[in-house]
Amino acid sequence: MSRGSKRPTLSRRAFLKGGLAAAGLVAGAGTANAALTPGDDHLATLIDISRCIGCGECVAACREANRSEYPQPKKPFPKMYPPRAKVADWSDKQAVDDRLTPYNWLYIQQATITVAGEERDLTIPRRCMHCVNPPCVKLCPWGSAKQLENGISRIDSEICLGGSKCNKVCPWDIPQRQTGVGLYLDLLPNFAGNGVMYKCHRCHARVAAGELPACIEACPEDVQTIGPRREIIAAAHELAKAVGGYVYGEAENGGTNTLYVSPVPFETLREAIETGPGQPDLQPVKDTMAQANQLISAMVMAPIAGAAAAIGKFYAATRSSQEEG
Repeated sequence: MSRGSKRPTLSRRAFLKGGLAAAGLVAGAGTANAALTPGDDHLATLIDISRCIGCGECVAACREANRSEYPQPKKPFPKMYPPRAKVADWSDKQAVDDRLTPYNWLYIQQATITVAGEERDLTIPRRCMHCVNPPCVKLCPWGSAKQLENGISRIDSEICLGGSKCNKVCPWDIPQRQTGVGLYLDLLPNFAGNGVMYKCHRCHARVAAGELPACIEACPEDVQTIGPRREIIAAAHELAKAVGGYVYGEAENGGTNTLYVSPVPFETLREAIETGPGQPDLQPVKDTMAQANQLISAMVMAPIAGAAAAIGKFYAATRSSQEEG
């Protein structure tokens, strides 16, 4: 499909004209609908890999929009006993943009593949997948990871202890830790957590105000589009049909609110991309929350998480009052 052809998906202008708010998808405005299947009332994004030129405008926009939320660690770091929670310090490497870090919530993954007999470079914006049923939220022992009614998942840095459970249960290892910040410094700095976890929260405050996420607004190629998940899934399949492409995210981990359309199979992309810490894979992912042992863990931890969150909020409020005084 040419760059100038009509795309079977939602436009940025339609979003800004109030379609999102009218659909009740702004954070805090969602309503229950028994006719919907899980995630249908969520807000999703569609990323057209074939359109991305790897310019990095989305990365720069994300950094600028979220700079005020980046960690400012206190050094030297408290020594942990036992030293099971390793120090993770990116404060002197904030310029790193070829992977996810506490200071870089979106990066461009690269792949050189063959399409229709021709070698081609593809670039893939990678960030949190915002799962429909996110294990990072459901299995957080402190209640610091939350899912908004519009499907956006975020981590509350005020009450996160940096234990990295969210990273361990995420199939893509998305959340990243920064040591020397957060509530653990006021609670048990030598024994608890070791920092705060950070990841893309899809500009939830901007979305709540009816604005676009910064990465979408800044993209010169309209690589990403945003709208109700049912419509985004339909648009993804229509686009894939038009370009002879493939869809990723509809079913992965039970479904995500980030969907990709690729002109080549994702197995091909997997073999071509560099993966590792902070560099997520594109592997097939089963629904991790469908496993009985994790569901049971989630139910057992729910009251614990609620209590921990309440304690965390109390300490955060107390600390804030002391700083203001």
